[in-house]
Amino acid sequence: MKYKLTCLTPTLVGDGQELAPIDYMVWKDQVNVLDQRRIFKIFAKGPRLDGYLAQLKSSERLEFATWGGLAQNYAGRRIAFENPSLTQQFERAMPQDLFIRTFATNTGGLYIPGSALKGALRTGAMFAGMTEAHWIKVHEHLDGERANRRVASMVEDRTVKSQLKGLMAGDSASLPAASAMIYLLRTSTLVAAGGKQELAWKTVRGSSKLASDALPSFVEMARPGTVFEGAFKGGTEAMAAANRFAGELLTNHLHYAESAGLSTLAASIEALQLRLAGLTANQCLLTLGWGGGFLGKAAIADGSPDYIRQVMRKLPFYARAIQTGMPFPKTRRIVFFGDQPATLPGWTLLETEQPIV
Repeated sequence: MKYKLTCLTPTLVGDGQELAPIDYMVWKDQVNVLDQRRIFKIFAKGPRLDGYLAQLKSSERLEFATWGGLAQNYAGRRIAFENPSLTQQFERAMPQDLFIRTFATNTGGLYIPGSALKGALRTGAMFAGMTEAHWIKVHEHLDGERANRRVASMVEDRTVKSQLKGLMAGDSASLPAASAMIYLLRTSTLVAAGGKQELAWKTVRGSSKLASDALPSFVEMARPGTVFEGAFKGGTEAMAAANRFAGELLTNHLHYAESAGLSTLAASIEALQLRLAGLTANQCLLTLGWGGGFLGKAAIADGSPDYIRQVMRKLPFYARAIQTGMPFPKTRRIVFFGDQPATLPGWTLLETEQPIV
């Protein structure tokens, strides 16, 4: 049977690559990705090649006043901005913040690797199998003189394998590059102030109360409403577990948005919750790709229960964050629409042609 994956919020399933500031130029409210091979071939016929190579070698970005014609005439593809205001954001940003994460592509265009779908379903199955008793056992394993290298194997070897048995998710068919746009994301955080938790935004030196001070991330993402299709085979358990996981995640994200006073974000999360409530047996919500943060990848929908925090205290990478007593994690990557924090990245709807048997 076939699956249909609909992007409900901007989604990046990346190819691990980035566009450097010398790989593109911003012109007419879009990123114009330069066809460097063609440019080299043409410049090699005249005196401009040496000057162009010298600027590529020494510059952090190409000067539009000198090389603007390249954006007009030699762009391999053009990626539109989500909002024209992003042009000003690019002009103000530091060069190190102008590397653009790109969507997975093949010879036909944008596509979703089947492994991304199967990985998201596996995370949901892992979440469904991890009870409080399992977390306590994991903590006991970490307390020993030699910690088990596969502390989650008790769940992986039973629950996860049974739910994913026979699951197959193929790569999607390709879509035109125009299905993606450039979006602006920033990272929010919570800070303690007067015994309360207040919203701030991550910056180079710490946190700021103003979103305009926050470090920007420019990302190529599939637009909401984009639909990918491919082959699928599997059972109802994996999709039901994914919906359980999605429900817990959305509850956590909504509490965060309300605590931070992000009303537009809270409204978008509530819309996802309504969507989840109306799903049938052959549908599930998945959080895919880059930007979902720790919760979406670690099969932990809420980092606040003490039995989870006890495990995290045993892990050096997370121990310091847990010791602060703040919510864990206290950061979220948030997609901006028109310069305003609006939604979470990577939420999608997976549905098959018929109820899975």
